[in-house]
Amino acid sequence: MNPSHLVLRDLCCRLGGQEIVCAVSLELSPGEHVALLGGNGAGKSTLLRAILGLAPVHAGSILVDGRRQPRPCPASWARTMAWIPQRPPRGEIPFPLRELLAHPRAWAWGERLGLGALQNRPLSQLSGGELQRAYVARALGQVDAGTGLLLADEPTAALDFSGQNEVGEILSALPVTLLLVTHDPAQARRCHRSLTMAQGRIRSA
Repeated sequence: MNPSHLVLRDLCCRLGGQEIVCAVSLELSPGEHVALLGGNGAGKSTLLRAILGLAPVHAGSILVDGRRQPRPCPASWARTMAWIPQRPPRGEIPFPLRELLAHPRAWAWGERLGLGALQNRPLSQLSGGELQRAYVARALGQVDAGTGLLLADEPTAALDFSGQNEVGEILSALPVTLLLVTHDPAQARRCHRSLTMAQGRIRSA
């Protein structure tokens, strides 16, 4: 699959009666890498979840390769994208790492990221860094399998400096459209451009 074309038009999201994302318009050209910076509570994670169909959209539209996100949004919509969550869920049932990385392409990335000896380890017993590497590997496997859009929410926050640099370099080399939430200026510099989000709005480019 080719890199995706992502367009947001006047996107608004409300949670608990409060507007978290306010009239955001944004376009990512196919293959473009964009960093999204901003403080905690700025609306960055909610914006990614809205694109995935995991947060309710109050107004506006989301188009991926010209296809408008339906409402209500079916689970199948999110499966067309790769996603690295901010706080990867361990799951209440402690299934092993090999099930999260069941696709051969994902497991190949898991081995590259140092998880090869942990295939039978329950997710609940992984460290924060190991778990983050696992979800990075899963997303990279999806990209290798043809997914054209990757949404990454602080994908290196739980990693040490070496791990941050390794994953940052891998992400920057991907032939995919990437929207990356980060607090790390070094990661932002690897992207084609950076945006700042504050109080639910895109403030600068």
